[in-house]
Amino acid sequence: MNKSQGNSAKHTMKTAKRLLKYVTGTYKIEFIIVFICIILCSISTISVSLSMKFLLDDYILPLIGNANPNFAGLYRALAVLGCIFLLGVVASFLYSRLMVKIGQGVLKRVRDEMFEHMQTLPIRYFDQNTNGSIMSLYTNDTDTLRQMINQSIPQVLMSGITIIVTFVSMLILSPILTLLAIVVIFVMFLAARKLGGSSGKYFVRQQLDLADVTGFVEERMNGQRVIKVFNHERISEKEFDELNEQLYVSSSKAHTFASIMGPVMGNIGNIQFVLTAILGGILLVSGIGGLTIGTIVSYMQFSKSFTQPFMQVAQQFNSIIMALAGAERIFNMIDEAPEVDDGYVTLVNARKDADGNLVECKERTGLWAWKHPHQDGSVTYTQLRGDVRFYDMSFGYTEDKIVLHDLTLYAKPGQKLAFVGSTGAGKTTITNLINRFYDVQDGKIRYDDININKIKKADLRRSLGIVLQDTHLFTGTIMENIRYGKLDATDEEVYEAARLAYADQFIRRLPNGYDTMLNGDGEELSQGQRQLLAIARAAVANPPVLILDEATSSIDTRTESIVQKGMDNLMKGRTVFVIAHRLSTIRNSDAIIVLEHGRIIERGTHKDLIQQKGTYYQLYTGKLELS
Repeated sequence: MNKSQGNSAKHTMKTAKRLLKYVTGTYKIEFIIVFICIILCSISTISVSLSMKFLLDDYILPLIGNANPNFAGLYRALAVLGCIFLLGVVASFLYSRLMVKIGQGVLKRVRDEMFEHMQTLPIRYFDQNTNGSIMSLYTNDTDTLRQMINQSIPQVLMSGITIIVTFVSMLILSPILTLLAIVVIFVMFLAARKLGGSSGKYFVRQQLDLADVTGFVEERMNGQRVIKVFNHERISEKEFDELNEQLYVSSSKAHTFASIMGPVMGNIGNIQFVLTAILGGILLVSGIGGLTIGTIVSYMQFSKSFTQPFMQVAQQFNSIIMALAGAERIFNMIDEAPEVDDGYVTLVNARKDADGNLVECKERTGLWAWKHPHQDGSVTYTQLRGDVRFYDMSFGYTEDKIVLHDLTLYAKPGQKLAFVGSTGAGKTTITNLINRFYDVQDGKIRYDDININKIKKADLRRSLGIVLQDTHLFTGTIMENIRYGKLDATDEEVYEAARLAYADQFIRRLPNGYDTMLNGDGEELSQGQRQLLAIARAAVANPPVLILDEATSSIDTRTESIVQKGMDNLMKGRTVFVIAHRLSTIRNSDAIIVLEHGRIIERGTHKDLIQQKGTYYQLYTGKLELS
């Protein structure tokens, strides 16, 4: 075994131990009961083989040729044997029911931990993994755990106990014949190791390929309109066929080796059975080893029982390998480093006392303040005003590709700042840095004169309202979707936010008004209507800082003129960052920043930039187009 194989084996064992802790840790008492029941089932099964010796040698053979046979002893032995069988049936029923409870409980805990941890992951994780791949963790991978916990673990435990008890019984019955069994078992072990290693490798590959197929299907389902518009049906079909072919190859090889294992192990067991019969007959005739007919018959039963558990373990090996591969992917997600948040400045409700000083309070006052604890134990409060400033800021999504270079700019409270530039100039990246989806690599951002890294992310984002180009609506009513911006908002606040965004009129024309149920990301609404709901969601949050990333890009020109009035109302008294390709929507901005390749090349008001007749002038007059 080379070093990489050794590390892989250690990693697999580590995954198995960790998974087992979910079972024994959460359901310790239930698992102990299951273990006891499995022992009883194994004893019940083994008693069949062991009973043959005593029934033949002690009861049946002595009765043969007896003129007045007394069957009382035989009846008692059969009654005892029947009670043992009944105990095995009850134990089997009990542990089966308990394993269902344990299995479903463990899956619930795993899914809870996955989803809970997923909420803490940074945006970078979701940028680097497809939705389908993540969904596969909750479906395909957890399903393999269910099969392993409900079926494989009990079967392996029972087989292990059966092997131990059977081996001890065989050793007591005939040490000579047991030597033959040991040789055969060694051959079975080598075969299982060879075939199991090959199938296990491809089962791991199968899980990865299955995640790729799931991710591809999910992506193409969301993009069906684009596929049909550009007549890409055949290309998508070809791409899917390639991924499906990879899944077919890995699955076929995995199941081929797995299917071979059962017959190979079974035939080795049959060979052992025949060799045991031949050797046992020779020893019986020769009088070697003190064997009797009952011992031979009982040993033959044990011989069959001894190889059968190995076959059962081999059959469960595939499920175990798939489950461990799935568990490894799940644990990799759970072990993903959560979003780092070392901030300690929080956002609190505040009011002013008689001297005009800010005082923290529990009730909502409409006045917010940053609570800033210091090392000397003192606490200062800074009013939330929405003053955002960038100082010599540089950033890149990867270290070798810097997107923004030495940006210095500011937005005073109540100012409207617009970003203009071609695709990839860094406009959206700036807004991602404001809400700390990503952290700057050089320079700093100060919010109300507080380093943004010192502010807890949840509190920072609570002070920001964001309307993105790609809206997302959740399954629920329109009322619930708007209230998502402020969960404790009253109905009247929701209505007011909708009126502010000019969404109230179209909502009331719907059959159920604000109680209209939305499904599939609001597919029953137009793109413009969905955008209006996103704007209303931001309005109900009533944040001091607003980020509009192509917020009106999906709205037609006629609707835009109406929405723009609502947007102007929404932006009053707030610090606003606007990204827009439609330059007509940013004419009234306090400052317009023109970006190119992550650098500021122009800044000023609309009037100033027009007079400069530079890049902005060319864009506005149509002499230069945004790409």
